[in-house]
Amino acid sequence: MSEVSKVRENRARRMAARQGLALVKSRRRDEHALDYGRYWLLSPHNSNALVAGGEWGITLEEVEHELTSDREAER
Repeated sequence: MSEVSKVRENRARRMAARQGLALVKSRRRDEHALDYGRYWLLSPHNSNALVAGGEWGITLEEVEHELTSDREAER
């Protein structure tokens, strides 16, 4: 992972924590796996309910979008 990617991941992790969420990264090491390098946003205060990511996870760009978009306006 490049230094720039790690910085973006850490920034997203801090943004998620400020919003009361947890950012979880796939632990897969097989580059051909569907969820390799993917992320999930979880709500630890709600039994780790899935907030974003679905079955196969989302990219870091999608995580950043989820964390910076106004979810209340979208409902």
